[in-house]
Formats: sequence, structure tokens, C-alpha cells
Amino acid sequence: MARTGRREQRATAASPNEADRIIDAALTLTATAGWRGLSLASIATAAELPILTVYRIFSSKQAILCAFYRRVDEMVLAEPTLAEPDERPRDRLFDLLMRRFDALKPHKAALEVLRRELPGDPLTALCAGTSLLRSMRWMLEAADVPTGGVRGMVTIKLASAAYLSTMRIWQRDDSPDLGRTMAALDARLRRIERWLRPGRASDRSGEPLPA
Repeated sequence: MARTGRREQRATAASPNEADRIIDAALTLTATAGWRGLSLASIATAAELPILTVYRIFSSKQAILCAFYRRVDEMVLAEPTLAEPDERPRDRLFDLLMRRFDALKPHKAALEVLRRELPGDPLTALCAGTSLLRSMRWMLEAADVPTGGVRGMVTIKLASAAYLSTMRIWQRDDSPDLGRTMAALDARLRRIERWLRPGRASDRSGEPLPA
């Protein structure tokens, strides 16, 4: 797996335009024809590239999906997070996750298809789940929320659950200002706010870790 990942990273770095074309083609086809029956040959055709080029950059459909999630991470993290002196970590994380929804907007239809089809595709579900945890770790780090140790693992999982729960609202939110999405995300982050504050570990307060 590690060897494949290194090959994918080297190839993607060498040909970013081709990699983006492949990712965008896969997402477009997913939105119109579904994910489970999608072939690498059809992705190559839609991207107007030889299948050998797809082979050199990505080892599988799942690798293409993971690269998409990484691309979204990079889009969100590219804009500096400038914290105000009295700004709460919850507010910083809120801004980062809303940036994420903005970055995902062009691919809303494809993401809805993936949401429906992933339960029947364990390999892709594993890829998506692993990518989500990695993404949330980076979102928390960018918000200056520690992610180390047991507490950090719990915080990552809680942030991931809050994000996924909000995504269901976002999928149905067609308002220009995403008011319903913002309200839902704010409410969910408030529920886990004590985990976003440095030095507020549950073992100090005597409260049990959530299951």
C-alpha cells in the first residue's frame, strides 16, 4: 500500500493537470452514471487521456477518490487561517469546514451518489473513511486544536461525526448563503466545544470518554 501511495504521489506531482482531469472526469461520471459500475476505461475516455496515463497516476478508482479528497484539503488549507486574539477554536474550525463545503459545491451531485452507494462498496467506504479522518486531523491542526494522544483521537472522531452530520443538511441546502448548513454546523460544534479547547481533557474533569 505504501509503495502504491508513493508512486501515486510522484506521478500526481509530475502531472497535476492530467491528475485533475482524471479526478474531474470520475466525479462527472459518478454524478450521471453512478460509482459502483464506473470503469477506469470510461474515466480515461471522459478525461480524453490514454488509459496508460490513468494507470501511471492512479492505481484504482479508490485512489482517484482519495486524491479528490486530498485536493479538497489543499484548497481549504491554501488560505491562511488568521486567528483573532480572542477567537475560539470552535470558530476557526467552523470557518475551515465552511470553506470545505464551498470547495465541494461543484461536486454535490457526485457526493450524493457516493453517499448512497458507499454502504455497498466496502473498499471505497474504507478509502472515504480513512480520508475523512485524515482531513479532519488537518482541519483541527489548522484551527490550532491538538490532535495527539487519546484525546486527539477522540476529538478527530467527534469532529468527523459533526462534519458528516452537517453534510446531510448541506446536501439539501440550496440557499445562497447556506444558512441551514451554517446553523447546523454551529450547533454540532458547540456540542463538542470542550474537546476543542486545549488543556480541557476529560480525564481531568472526571467525565468519561464518549464511546
